[in-house]
Amino acid sequence: QVQLVESGGGLLQAGGSLRLSCAASGRTFSSYAMGWFRQTPGKEREFVAGINWIGGITDYSDSVKGRFTISRDNAKNTGYLQTSRLKPEDAALYYCAAGNRYGNPTRNSQNYDYWGQGTQVTVSS
Repeated sequence: QVQLVESGGGLLQAGGSLRLSCAASGRTFSSYAMGWFRQTPGKEREFVAGINWIGGITDYSDSVKGRFTISRDNAKNTGYLQTSRLKPEDAALYYCAAGNRYGNPTRNSQNYDYWGQGTQVTVSS
């Protein structure tokens, strides 16, 4: 199995940038597609970004496209979500996820098998 731990969240002003990290343990991380989701109280988890198992193929939600960048470094067993031009509506608990059901990114949360505990991003205006 894969264990995931997010980090890098924090409190910042609108327009700022933040890099979220997802540290993975497990020898087979490189064979898993990875995704980032976010959730606010009372709402369903929202797809943010996804990347294929080897990197290079990415997908973004319309709300973050052009502002966020997903990447991974399989040699370091780490995934990243680089955010920029953050907006108050970006505030949420951000989760990373991994799954080997598909090699390419998927927006369906049920296609991911492993989840981190989340890291909080708070954006003030």
